[in-house]
Amino acid sequence: MSDERLELVRGDITRIQADSIVNAANSALSGGGGVDGAIHRAAGPGLLAECRTLGRCPPGQARITGGHNLPAPHVIHAVGPVWQGGGSGEESLLAHCYRSVFALMEQHGLHTVAFPSISTGAYGYPIARASRIALREIRAALQRQPSLRRVTVVLFSDQDLDVYQRTLKALEGSEPPP
Repeated sequence: MSDERLELVRGDITRIQADSIVNAANSALSGGGGVDGAIHRAAGPGLLAECRTLGRCPPGQARITGGHNLPAPHVIHAVGPVWQGGGSGEESLLAHCYRSVFALMEQHGLHTVAFPSISTGAYGYPIARASRIALREIRAALQRQPSLRRVTVVLFSDQDLDVYQRTLKALEGSEPPP
């Protein structure tokens, strides 16, 4: 299923124009390193203040806030699992992260979204494994929700982009998995 509504790019998620961007957040929704820190810095202090009103967010779940100083009017904070070797339900939790994001989008009437590679930075999830879960869930959402106009996956490095591109080709049946 090739879908022109799915785009893989290398870039800075804080500069993406979409209805929402996804933050690879921690359970405290408190900002941190990597994508989370970059989004909080670009959005300004209002984002952290709004996050503090939401309480904690368990792994596999997501919460929505305003975008504050970002080009995107909404941030969906998705808490991915910390990699523990693959036997602690990480795959299920990561898949649920993506489903939670799409459920919030549907609830709030959002049509475009940009994702980072959730859990593959400080949380240590192997990117080849995470990319299969991410792209499987994104493709399923595109089939289920015709109102989705564009899903962009924004990768930090050329190497990460290459992994996602190879995974997508494998899912489409034109290449073996990475």
